Amino acid sequence: MHALEGIRVLDLGTYIAGPFCATVLGEFGADVIKVERPTTGDNLRRFGTDTACGDTLVWLSESRNKRSITLDFAKPRGVELLRDLIAGADVVVENFRPGVMERWGLGYEAMKEINPRVILLRVSAYGQSGPNRDLPGFARIAHGFSGLAFLAGEEGRTPVTPGSTSLADYVTGLYGALGVLLALRARDATGSGQCIDLALYETIFRMLDELAPAYQQFGFVRERMGADTVNVIPHSHYRTKDDRWIAIACSNDDMFARLANAMERPELAAMDRFGPKATRLAARDEVNELVREWVGSLSRDEVISRCKDAQVPVGPLYSIAEIFEDPQYSHRENIVMEESRLGPLAVPGVLPSLSETPGEIRWLGPALGDHTDEVLTGLLDLTAAEIAALRSEGVI
Repeated sequence: MHALEGIRVLDLGTYIAGPFCATVLGEFGADVIKVERPTTGDNLRRFGTDTACGDTLVWLSESRNKRSITLDFAKPRGVELLRDLIAGADVVVENFRPGVMERWGLGYEAMKEINPRVILLRVSAYGQSGPNRDLPGFARIAHGFSGLAFLAGEEGRTPVTPGSTSLADYVTGLYGALGVLLALRARDATGSGQCIDLALYETIFRMLDELAPAYQQFGFVRERMGADTVNVIPHSHYRTKDDRWIAIACSNDDMFARLANAMERPELAAMDRFGPKATRLAARDEVNELVREWVGSLSRDEVISRCKDAQVPVGPLYSIAEIFEDPQYSHRENIVMEESRLGPLAVPGVLPSLSETPGEIRWLGPALGDHTDEVLTGLLDLTAAEIAALRSEGVI
């Protein structure tokens, strides 16, 4: 069985943040019904690299395990059918701007009247309250507003995108999945659903370690440091002799002593040299230069081998091509081949790994409206004639 077998999720969202929550739930057995606009569908179908099947690679990967139906909420009959679907749902996921669901007569209070057990996840740029609630926003805006983008890049240079431009979407989707699971657990005890309110920026802000307390206590405004880390050294990226990059992470004095031994410079870890962390931090540039010179004199494999022998945390900075060749990724099934409308397609595997009720990918992103008839007949008992009439009226 699957951990969420028997849970029905209505995914009303667009792009990534809300829908990614539904994707995670679907990987562990939830029946996810993706509700899309007729003709155009979710904008995610056109976000990313286009393919011959008409939908992007992002759609095929991130809409896995979902049943796609079309429904026009602008038509009264479309809203009526959505209400009927809500009546049988455990979870509803939406990431419209605040107020949109209310204009359709489907805010949380209205949903509770339809189904007191329903759990509503609401994702928006700034949340359902506050002075910014009505402003639009995407992950890039959230990275800036949260304080993350200000920290990304080289000192004195333009702040850069911190890895993926969609990072805040995925992080918020994960927090959304956590919220849904907590709400389901609470519903087991109370019998009632609840509303979960998430803003894109706040999930990123929550993960910025001591940024807030350091400012409140000491007025410290952290700036861009490139690959370095604010409170430890050496803890950065270094170029090897064969023009590769590696990461070394010495988070305490013992680790630095082991690195000094690997460098065949044990005297560097003496108490009157760079042994104490405070001394290393005060001499950041000098310590980094010593490590940089040593790494630059060796190949990537040589550096990694010597660090591993000395029990120093080290690892390569991989491109995706190298990731595809790495045996660790293969062993953990971090990349899996799945059938799609394009044929076999490599996509990220399911996380986390559960020993007794593991998740799985049953299918990749469906074509628009693939499951409309199946859902309307199976869940709402509509006849073929009724479905044909809805289609002629443009409701589906």
